[in-house]
Amino acid sequence: MAAAVGAETKSLIKVAAICGSLREGSYNRGLIRSAIEISKSSIPGVEIEHVEIAELPLLNTDLEGEGSFPPVVEAFRQKILAADSILFASPEYNYSVSAPLKNALDWASRPPNVWGDKAAAIVSASGGSGGSRSQYHLRQIGVFLDLHFINKPEFFLNAFGPPAKFDKNSNLIDAKTRENLKQVLLSLRAFTLRLQGR
Repeated sequence: MAAAVGAETKSLIKVAAICGSLREGSYNRGLIRSAIEISKSSIPGVEIEHVEIAELPLLNTDLEGEGSFPPVVEAFRQKILAADSILFASPEYNYSVSAPLKNALDWASRPPNVWGDKAAAIVSASGGSGGSRSQYHLRQIGVFLDLHFINKPEFFLNAFGPPAKFDKNSNLIDAKTRENLKQVLLSLRAFTLRLQGR
């Protein structure tokens, strides 16, 4: 029994999920809730925690001490550092990532960069192209941060096209979309294990 528990702990992948929208009714928050539900019900060995970014101050290096950060920033950095991989839910604002997400990326990149060498995946719910342009910008940022994104499957969701993807509480209800999200999580799990040599 002890050996089995040890093996399970060793293979556990901790995923930090970050939503680029601060709005409670955000569809991207709905994607993170669904990812957590899917991982608990059908993807063993994956534990997803939604890490909030709303309380982070705007990046200002005057707030840094000698090798220290404001408590809320340090707590955020420690959650990223402890994660094996990252799941971004990125809406598209003006053809790019949101300001809150860019702020979070910048705070966690301050030396020492805590994003480095982690596997990552991006999902987006937006209008039009489903957030594709924000994803491309996020991938460009990730190059400098030494994040390693899965390439396939891609997940761009037009949240407003038929059939209905979300209910009135922004919960994901479309079965096909939930399956697509599951495939992203499976790919992220496999890529994380490969990067870590497990």
